[in-house]
Amino acid sequence: MASQTHPIIPHSIRTPEQGARLTRLTIWLTALIGILLTCRHVSAEETTAPLQPGDQLYLGLTGEQAFNRNFPVDREGRILLPEAGPVKIAGQSLSAATQMIQLALGQVYRDVERLQVTLAERNLIIDVSGYVENPGSVLTPIAGDVQTAITLAGGLLPGAQLDRMQIQRGDDIIYFSYKAYLDSGDRSSLPPLRSLDRLFIPASPLIGNVQIDFDAQTLAASGDASDDRQAVRIFGEVKSPGRFNYEPDYSVIDAIMRAGGVTRYAAVEQIKIISDSAPYNFNLKRYLESGDASLLPQLKPNSTIFVPIQQDEIKAGANVVYVMGEVFKPGAFEGKPGATLLDIMANAGGPTRFAESRQIRILKADGAVIPFDLQAYTEGVSRVALPEVAPGDAVFVPEKTDVNEASWLKTPPDRAVEIIGQVYNPGRFEWSDEMTLMDLLGHAQGPTARADIANIKIMRRSGDKVLSSTFNLDRFIKYGGDLSEIPQLDAGTSVIIPELPQDPSDNKAQWVRQAKENSIYIMGQVGAPGRYMFNEEMTFLDILSAADGPNGSADIHNIRVVHRDGAQARISKLNLALYFETGDQTLLPVVKPGDSIFVPEKDRNWLEESKENTVRVLGSVNKPGRYRFSDDMTVLDLLAQAGGATASAYIERIVVVNTSCCADSASSFDLESFVKAPDMSKLPVLRPGDTLYVPDKSDSHWATLSSSLEGVFKIISVVGIIGAL
Repeated sequence: MASQTHPIIPHSIRTPEQGARLTRLTIWLTALIGILLTCRHVSAEETTAPLQPGDQLYLGLTGEQAFNRNFPVDREGRILLPEAGPVKIAGQSLSAATQMIQLALGQVYRDVERLQVTLAERNLIIDVSGYVENPGSVLTPIAGDVQTAITLAGGLLPGAQLDRMQIQRGDDIIYFSYKAYLDSGDRSSLPPLRSLDRLFIPASPLIGNVQIDFDAQTLAASGDASDDRQAVRIFGEVKSPGRFNYEPDYSVIDAIMRAGGVTRYAAVEQIKIISDSAPYNFNLKRYLESGDASLLPQLKPNSTIFVPIQQDEIKAGANVVYVMGEVFKPGAFEGKPGATLLDIMANAGGPTRFAESRQIRILKADGAVIPFDLQAYTEGVSRVALPEVAPGDAVFVPEKTDVNEASWLKTPPDRAVEIIGQVYNPGRFEWSDEMTLMDLLGHAQGPTARADIANIKIMRRSGDKVLSSTFNLDRFIKYGGDLSEIPQLDAGTSVIIPELPQDPSDNKAQWVRQAKENSIYIMGQVGAPGRYMFNEEMTFLDILSAADGPNGSADIHNIRVVHRDGAQARISKLNLALYFETGDQTLLPVVKPGDSIFVPEKDRNWLEESKENTVRVLGSVNKPGRYRFSDDMTVLDLLAQAGGATASAYIERIVVVNTSCCADSASSFDLESFVKAPDMSKLPVLRPGDTLYVPDKSDSHWATLSSSLEGVFKIISVVGIIGAL
């Protein structure tokens, strides 16, 4: 039967329907070829298994360019769909995932029933970190193992620890030996991998704490021990210290040769060996000279070999003389009969430029000490013979005292004085009885700007006690005096220059440095209240100025001063305003250290004002109340301060109540008559503690009579009205 052939229709004669049919056929063929090329054979078991991160699904949808390719499942178990966004499908079967994908795409695309979802690949996402070439995430096949993941990460770096690798799965850590797998080839020794596992390759302890490039030779030189319990440790003066595998019949010579041999600085006569928890000394030099195999200690697993460095040995003997201190070549020298001190000193190179040749000491073997002045001997001043130096003796040449940085231990306490505190160069100085306090201050470069030279403390030792005294250098400098007033110092005396107190408003922590015997207290309404240094040469105005003076709220008419210099405290009152008006110096109180000054406030609580210091104004005034009053004021001043009388005030009978120690009295005052005919002599006398009362017109006799008559008239009017009815 002959096959039928379809004629090829040229483009020029095709109808539109034929062109559309041909286009659809081309799209279907393209999709089919893509599926065949992209998809691989997946077993039934893999298809039914739940989806996991790393898997790839093939989504085929005819006519859509965004599909017909593989879509991976990311680390969060999601697949990113075109136009629909991510959909989480991890843990779902392929059929369930297909329904979820169709449901998500159905909101954007039509005819999603034509969507083909197949499992293209099953992969694992493994995070490889640690000592690998390219740490990071790798995508391994479902059948991949640890070796596959390491290979995809670029392989291991030199120095990786093969027997302590880790698989970190959530909160669990699985340890395994990759070295055992490499030795045996047993794949069962490798734990199976799961998607999102973390494979960690640790570093070997042999690489140390510094990252450097290693090669095979370097790592091999560090030792080849894989088990610490079977290793032989070799360190010290060998060329390649490290840990090496123990082998049967292993000798010390074999171990040292395995470590590259000893260096030129090795002390081969003092090699230390610990074998089977027992220490041994090995003399390699003696063994090489004798060849006696019995000198070789027996090595066992976990042995330790230490080759020390050569050091100068302590030279001792019955014929040795020791030279110490400031000589050019101190050390131990072999003595000879007839050798003198000069011979020994010359053999030691002689004294250096820092030697105190006046204080040379010969320390005898029996404990005796012989001083010798070499400088006086060389100058011919001393006629003392050279001391004899016998074997076992020691010659000590001390260091001379450095003027700039003298050691305080070189000057004994019975030849020194101490100066402490506010001087430019405090310290401990050698003392001589012909010097004075001024010499000591000059040597200490004088007091600083913060020094309190008015209270220099001098502490002398008297047996087991210390006697303290004070010297006022400030007064001595200002006014002079007899030189005998300057305290005499002795060796062992301590001089303390205290510091001036700081501003109490700036640093309250400094107040403890100031003695209360030198302080004065100022409180209340001043700029800087506090505790101030004070001496008897200062006055009240000095301390008030030091406290920045009274502030705007201060009542300078009633300043109080508490004097505490006597057996009992005394209180004096100061009207500072009157002082500034008159300039009378006698108004200022005499203040001394220990006194207290209080500046009260103007508008203080009325309870703080005693009745003996105020005048009470009552009645028909605009501002009744309690007012301060002085003897130079009159009743007119008091009425003016109270705002004057009101319109209803009965000023013809103003009452003044005088309070005295014997009897109280009252008097009246006609202010209206005084205004018409002023006479200051008729003004009543007012004193603090009195009372001024201004009555109201309703309280007058005429007002009372008028009120009574008005009531009578009202009654008569009512009676008349009733009678008329």
